[in-house]
Amino acid sequence: MERKMEENTVRDVETGSETGGEDALVGNVNKLMVSPPGYSGAPRKGHLVFDACFESGNLGRVDYISEFEFDLFIRPDTCNPRFRVWFNFTVENVRETQRVIFNVVNFSKTKSLYRDGMSPVVKSTSRPKWQRLPPKNVYYYRCPDHRRNYVMSFAFCFDREDDVYQFAYCYPYTYSRLQHYLSSLERRNLPYLQREQLGLSVVSQAEEEVL
Repeated sequence: MERKMEENTVRDVETGSETGGEDALVGNVNKLMVSPPGYSGAPRKGHLVFDACFESGNLGRVDYISEFEFDLFIRPDTCNPRFRVWFNFTVENVRETQRVIFNVVNFSKTKSLYRDGMSPVVKSTSRPKWQRLPPKNVYYYRCPDHRRNYVMSFAFCFDREDDVYQFAYCYPYTYSRLQHYLSSLERRNLPYLQREQLGLSVVSQAEEEVL
């Protein structure tokens, strides 16, 4: 099926300014409302608001394809632009019973467990436990519309208007959670445990060794 992509209207919810194009991949999207082409009014229910400005978040750009379909571009790994795998973002301002298809269009891997039954995870404010999407709603394929990159598409139906939904590649394990776990081990004063800082990462986080 041929798809014609119209010029996007992507609006920052806080400032009302429009953005788009490749420069949107410089950082994560931040409370970004994606509305139909040419729309300039106040946000309506169903004009989805995307956000990835939180720990372990990753989503660099969103393209409006239709009322039901959005192309998502993920940012590469730090210091290695060839690797693009991880995504983690939230969606809000949804309409009850709104059905969507999200296409993550710039994966760098040619092989993925998504082809063997794995599926992304989702949670929402009223259901804070991560759940896997049904594998029958997830597709991983090479797409001619995106330079034959591999694309992962999944279908989803929003069912609660007041919820904020979060989608991720798999169960996130953040740096903060790791630090909390290591600190809890230290408090136990185990005779066989030693924790040392080896250095700092490019974002000034401690790189540690646990013996």
